[in-house]
Amino acid sequence: MKKVLLLVAAAFILMAASMLESCQEVHVKESDQTDQRVEDLLSKMTLEEKVGQTVQLTSRWEMTGPPPAGNNMQHQLDEIKAGRVGSMLNVTGANATRAAQELVMENSRLKIPMIFGYDVIHGYQTMFPVPLGIAASWEPELAELSSSVAAREATAAGINWTFAPMVDVSHDARWGRVMEGAGEDPFLAAQMGAAYVHGFQGENLADKESMAACAKHYAAYGFANGGRDYNSVDIGTNTLFNNVLPPFKACSDAGAATFMNSFNTLNGVPATGSSFLLRDILKGKWGFEGFVVSDWASISEMIDHGYAADHRDAAEKAIKAGSDMDMEGNCYAPYLAELVKSGAVSEDVLDDAVRRILKVKFELGLFDDPYKYCDSLREKNELLSQENLEAARKVARRSFVLLKNENQILPLSKNDSKIALIGALASDKDSPLGSWRAKAIKNSAVSVLEGMQAAMGESNTLRFAKGPEYVTNDPNFHSELEFNNSDYSGMDEAVALAKKSNVVVMVLGENCFQTAEGRSQADIGLKGLQMDLFRAVHQVNKNIVVVLMNGRPVAIPELDEKAMAILEVWHPGSMAGHAIADVLFGDYNPAGKLTMSFPRSTGQCPLHYDHLSTGRSGNKYNTVFWSHYTDEANEPLYPFGYGLSYTDFEYSMLQLDSSEMKPEASIRIKVEVKNTGDRDGEEVVQLYIRDVHASIAQPVKKLKAFRKVLLKAGENKTIEFEITSKELSFYNSDYESILEAGKFVVYVGGNSRDCLWAEFEVK
Repeated sequence: MKKVLLLVAAAFILMAASMLESCQEVHVKESDQTDQRVEDLLSKMTLEEKVGQTVQLTSRWEMTGPPPAGNNMQHQLDEIKAGRVGSMLNVTGANATRAAQELVMENSRLKIPMIFGYDVIHGYQTMFPVPLGIAASWEPELAELSSSVAAREATAAGINWTFAPMVDVSHDARWGRVMEGAGEDPFLAAQMGAAYVHGFQGENLADKESMAACAKHYAAYGFANGGRDYNSVDIGTNTLFNNVLPPFKACSDAGAATFMNSFNTLNGVPATGSSFLLRDILKGKWGFEGFVVSDWASISEMIDHGYAADHRDAAEKAIKAGSDMDMEGNCYAPYLAELVKSGAVSEDVLDDAVRRILKVKFELGLFDDPYKYCDSLREKNELLSQENLEAARKVARRSFVLLKNENQILPLSKNDSKIALIGALASDKDSPLGSWRAKAIKNSAVSVLEGMQAAMGESNTLRFAKGPEYVTNDPNFHSELEFNNSDYSGMDEAVALAKKSNVVVMVLGENCFQTAEGRSQADIGLKGLQMDLFRAVHQVNKNIVVVLMNGRPVAIPELDEKAMAILEVWHPGSMAGHAIADVLFGDYNPAGKLTMSFPRSTGQCPLHYDHLSTGRSGNKYNTVFWSHYTDEANEPLYPFGYGLSYTDFEYSMLQLDSSEMKPEASIRIKVEVKNTGDRDGEEVVQLYIRDVHASIAQPVKKLKAFRKVLLKAGENKTIEFEITSKELSFYNSDYESILEAGKFVVYVGGNSRDCLWAEFEVK
């Protein structure tokens, strides 16, 4: 019998190997066929047609109607018809993208279809939480879910290329674009970035529900000096190699079809013109085969950086560096052909850029069906479908972080007849959608007021007072916000309501247009009269639950001191109110953890857990001469990885299977985690490593692994990790991954601060 089983097993293994080899052969054949089609087309193209593929223009009129009168409009129309525009952005909708594509397919010589790009960041019309919120779930599969839903909706509306994910690591909450990323840690950002790529692109780019992803902003944009958008960056190779690049490498490994340049300089060279970043690392060391697009006008902005003399010089430097497509820079279209003809730029360099762009278009299936994404019926059925909305609700509630819950004031009872809801953000149906909201319908979110009312049902006795207005203008993406700092109308009503209530839920935080691109802030405290309102309410009722709605970490030491509970909900998307009610009333036990440290004051920024030690990191001499502030603590208000639950978790019995490790071996780590409360709950078990001494100073700890586990009330689980040389290595100044012998410390806990620890040595 054993012989028979062995024969069957052997046959199965051979069959599986044969099938795998067959699949690999099919993939190679498909790749070869695509490459051959690209080369055949490239050989037929004129110089001007090649240049056209490197040009991306934004729509300047509604494509479903004639363009307005004017030379610029007519010029754009003529360029599209002639096949001298490779891509367009901001053309949305199945009918509009079809009309734009028809201009090319019905008029150009070679009929090379355009690719349509758009900023689909955290949803297309169904909005998910902002990416910083999704990261707080510590579930990459939720990033993949949200981006797959976004891809289904966007591709139904004609879009086949998204300018996402943003995988910039940032340590500075003043920078408005932290809402687009995964926070301060490169390991977590890499996990999330790869998941977004998989979600957007699916199993096959040619699938009509898949779209090309774009890893951005390459590179170091999140380290802008002063946290000010578009600013210069001044970091060393240690930070670049070990903090900035890992998430981009993960996106490249995940098969991201495109990359986008960043606006900043790096070592004095604009990233858009950096052959070191683009040629040496991305296309060289990593073997990236997709194409690189500039960010909006970042090629022409090299003139402002003082790096290029004029548009012609900018075009030459960008194409030579490896920037394949010019987004609205007006550099490649007028000058690239001339540069090639003069010999300043080799046609081989241009061919490489065009080859990469054409390959992505072939992989998307655009040459087989230029209109495959232009399905108005699918658009109608897909946008804001019930399935998509339920996914948004699921992701939202799993992204919330419980920061404080004194005396277990949460969860609330749906039968409490004296719950007060206060705050302008509580009835706001627009701010929950977040910034970078693609084609979200204004004021379409479920408000906190609506969500709590629906959850309380027939017994609804929820009472609401708006309080003072938060902002005084009607904001949109292009305006500066004006905050109400003087009109106290509504304050007395709110205080009166609070006085006669058992518990007060206050929704405080940020309007959604306080964060995102161009929204950097020098002060990340709460704006307007929000703290005045909180203090007035607190004088008459101490039982305050703060629902914190924001797109970045905010400095809230007074709220932490005085509020009974604080629930961080970010800008949670279309189903905001329902998801928030799910958590406030205990239908879902919050399990999110912070992915950016919350400062005590803005002056602590930039702030991050994985900092380097210093020669004077502690007050060991009991003097003033050590690294600290004289008016504030060094530590954050809430550390990276922090988040509470409606139950409690206890860590014990941290064990290593060996105190020594050889470079080619591994160490297994076990820890006991027990749910000591009376509710089922999920915990994110986090593992950090410290390399105690190395040839390049290493951070005090670095996240290297995590597990999100469900434990029933009273349940104890053994959580296991395995550490290999990969987790213990770092990049040296030559961008070589190295592992050095020496002492290491492993930390395991529920956040970066409160951990068990043990030591081992690499021999």
